[in-house]
Amino acid sequence: MGYLNREIRGFLERSSWIRKMFEAGLELKKKYGEENVYDFSLGNPDLPPPYGVKVALEKIAKEADRPYVFGYMPNAGIFEIREKVAKYLTQEQGVQIDVDDVMLTCGAAGGLNCIFRSILEQGEEVICLAPYFVEYGFYLSNHKAKVRLVDTKEDFSMDIDAIERAIDENVRAILINSPNNPTGQVYSEDELRELRDVLRKYSKKFSKTIYLISDEPYRFLTYDDTVVPSVFNFYENSFVVSSFSKNLSLAGERIGYVALCPEMEGKQEIMNGLIFVNRILGYVNAPVIGQKILNYALGEGVDLSIYEKRRKLMANVLNEAGYNYVMPKGAFYFFPKSPIEDEVKFIKILQEERILAVPGSGFGRKGHFRLSFSVPEWVIEKSLDGFKRARERVDS
Repeated sequence: MGYLNREIRGFLERSSWIRKMFEAGLELKKKYGEENVYDFSLGNPDLPPPYGVKVALEKIAKEADRPYVFGYMPNAGIFEIREKVAKYLTQEQGVQIDVDDVMLTCGAAGGLNCIFRSILEQGEEVICLAPYFVEYGFYLSNHKAKVRLVDTKEDFSMDIDAIERAIDENVRAILINSPNNPTGQVYSEDELRELRDVLRKYSKKFSKTIYLISDEPYRFLTYDDTVVPSVFNFYENSFVVSSFSKNLSLAGERIGYVALCPEMEGKQEIMNGLIFVNRILGYVNAPVIGQKILNYALGEGVDLSIYEKRRKLMANVLNEAGYNYVMPKGAFYFFPKSPIEDEVKFIKILQEERILAVPGSGFGRKGHFRLSFSVPEWVIEKSLDGFKRARERVDS
């Protein structure tokens, strides 16, 4: 006898590898000591928040004796904060974003769920480029929709021909994540231009709007002068979804936003729908403390040079240990090839060397594994011998 519905039971059986490895890491740390376990499993930003967050919290605390300071508000968020976010996004995206183009959300995840609930009919599909953040599939199932996976190329860039072949009358949107989790890939202007042409072509063919949704929590974190192009400059029927989890180290505060392209067709109706579903999905509004933090800390960020140094150290370790990988252009992940075809088996070998990584099958791309370098430098440096031994074990 089961106490859960069949769908959730199935999800639990196939639940996130990230969490599984995190839990395995806890056991290893109990057994060997935290300093002897090298945990690259969880993309949890470990840098302290920038100074403006501390200032914001001090100021918010002083407001606590006022009436309604933490009370109900418009479901789209505090108007003055939305205005500031709109100005911030105008600079970031390179197009004029007005306050009515922005809704504050419970993180990027809350924003994605609001979009899906607003635009998708039951049974419709959203194209996701693999490898991809596996939670997307769970979010879509919340709204009786489905993922349609399309593989990227060997270097994880878009395969436009494969995307075009995947589009039919059931596809309502394509969801991209740039910089990408788990690969660190950043999609170029040329890729977005080609994607735009495909979306316009099939929107016309099927007499329905096919939306482009860009999930951008790592936009702030790129390397080697890489620029993340704005989808708003390429396709009118596009959404940008993001959060301040990574750049302000506020992952647990759940503060994010949805922004609409200023040229979106039916923009006001869509925003009205987003605000309504933000309420009826139970979010009601984004956390008020998170919103008030933005009032003081918006535009600040963590020290990016720390991530740059860690990326270099991680590349050095992988090079010396003999692994093949594509150098990430952004975010804080590497996605190397497994030395053996069965990457789950290799993950277990790494685990025996007290190294925790996540198998690529958890992201829709077998034969690879993910390493998060949002960890202290000593973890990366001390992992070298374990990576070497794991490689030697499969080579022998």
